[in-house]
Amino acid sequence: MSGIDDAVVWLNDPLNWTNPDGILARTGEHLWISAAAVALGCAVAWPLGIWLGHAGRGGPAVVTVTNLSRAIPTVALLTIFPLTAIGFGQPAIILALALFAIPPLLANAYLGLREVDPEVRDAGRGMGLSGGQLLRKVELPLAVPYLANGFRIAAVQVIATATLAAFVNGGGLGMIISRGFGLGMNAGGGQVLAGGLLVAVLCLGMEGLLALAEKALLPRALRRGAHRPPASVADALPGEA
Repeated sequence: MSGIDDAVVWLNDPLNWTNPDGILARTGEHLWISAAAVALGCAVAWPLGIWLGHAGRGGPAVVTVTNLSRAIPTVALLTIFPLTAIGFGQPAIILALALFAIPPLLANAYLGLREVDPEVRDAGRGMGLSGGQLLRKVELPLAVPYLANGFRIAAVQVIATATLAAFVNGGGLGMIISRGFGLGMNAGGGQVLAGGLLVAVLCLGMEGLLALAEKALLPRALRRGAHRPPASVADALPGEA
């Protein structure tokens, strides 16, 4: 049989879905690792990006940090962290993936605040709003589409990259692929292909769900126009002081 036929046969075996090491268990593990990493990334990147954007400072620094973070190989972090005091297990994996999630979260948070119309800020100040009130009542609501866009990008990237956790026996759907390779391509080729298809479907499904959520969060006043965060946030930031 071809690899595709082998993958179909493997996916149609109920035991591959329900056993303790099966698809359902590994998918839950994969989603948990990814969710924890994105949540940690949000906890670090959003407050920093929002504060810098509100203050109007640090544009070049945000671009630099974003580009440097993207240049760090996630595989290297996944292998280095377990050898440190962090140790083996999910904490090291979650930390490595969180560092991978920070760039789009940070850049979009910063840009979302900087893209608020200065006239809207002036109107808020003219109404007597303090800096904190201006941030909460004016800037953050208008920056929500950018925050949602950064969250979607980070979540999909982390879900795809979490597959590499299998290199350090960290669980997730990557374990299915890894064990397929361990059987050899003749015996495990179908399992390898099936694991890859599962990861792809999970990424596409999450992309679709978060894209719908992002659209729903877009303020009604902005839905008629083509108000959408740029594809490359870094391209929108040069020149910021």
